[in-house]
Amino acid sequence: MEVIKAYFENMPTVHRSMLLVGGISFFWLLESGVPLFKFGYNKWKHAWPNLFFTGTTVIINFALAFLLLQTSYWVEENQFGLINWLPEMPLWAYIILGVLFLDFFGAYLAHLVEHKFIPLWMVHLVHHTDHKVDTTTANRHHPIESVIRFAFTLLGVFLVGTPFYIIMLYQSLSLVFTQFNHANLKMPRKLDKILSYVIVSPDMHKVHHHNLLPYTDSNFGNIFSIWDRLLGTYMELDRDKIVYGVDTFPDEVKNSSLTELLKQPFQGYRKPTNLDELK
Repeated sequence: MEVIKAYFENMPTVHRSMLLVGGISFFWLLESGVPLFKFGYNKWKHAWPNLFFTGTTVIINFALAFLLLQTSYWVEENQFGLINWLPEMPLWAYIILGVLFLDFFGAYLAHLVEHKFIPLWMVHLVHHTDHKVDTTTANRHHPIESVIRFAFTLLGVFLVGTPFYIIMLYQSLSLVFTQFNHANLKMPRKLDKILSYVIVSPDMHKVHHHNLLPYTDSNFGNIFSIWDRLLGTYMELDRDKIVYGVDTFPDEVKNSSLTELLKQPFQGYRKPTNLDELK
C-alpha cells in the first residue's frame, strides 16, 4: 500500500495521459472483437464528437486541478473530513474508504442530481443522446457538465477529507471504469451479474442508457454498485431489450452533430413520452 501511495502522490502527467489513451484503445479493440450490439457503423465518425468532449473534459479538469490540490492539502493538514474523523485504521482501509466515498460524491450524487434537476438534466442530456453507446461515450460530456462534475468532486474531497494520492487513485479508477462500463462489450451474463454486486458492470450501466424512464433514472454509479443498491436506484433490464438514446430527443443525425450537441442544453425541456405508463 505504501508503494501505491507513493506512486499516486507523484503520478506523472504522461502516465495519466497514457491511461486515458490506452484505456480507450484497449476497450475499443476489445469491443470490436466481442461486441454486445453489432452497430455496423463507422466507429471513427461516431467517435469524433465523443472524443472532442473527452478533450474538453481533460482541459477543464487540468485547468481546475489546482483547486483539488489546495483543498486536499487543507483537509489533510487540518484533519478535516469523514475519513479523518473515523478511528485510526490500516492504510488499505483508509484508501478504500476514501475512494468509496469519493465515488459517492463525485459520481453517484453528481449523476443523481443531474437527472433530478431540469437545467442540469438538459446539460447532462448530451451524454444520453448517443444512439450507439461504446467506450468513447464514456466522456461524452458537455463542457458545462465537466465543470459541474468537477464541482461535485471538489465537494467530495472537502467533505471526505481525502489527501491528494487518494484523489489521483480515484480519478484513475473512475476513468478506467467509465470506459469499461460504457464499452460495447458482450460479457457472459453470469459474469456480468456477479461483477455487478460489487462494481458497475457493462450490462448494469447499459440499463441507465435505455431511452425510456424509469430505466434512464437508475444505476447512477460509476465504480461501485453499492450506492445504487443501498439507495434504491438499482434496476435491471434484459440487455437485448435496451434501446439507446433519449425518447424526447430521437433525431440521431442531430445527436451525432458536434454543433447540435453543443447547443442541446439550450433547446428547452421536453417531457418524457411515456408519463402515462409511469403513473
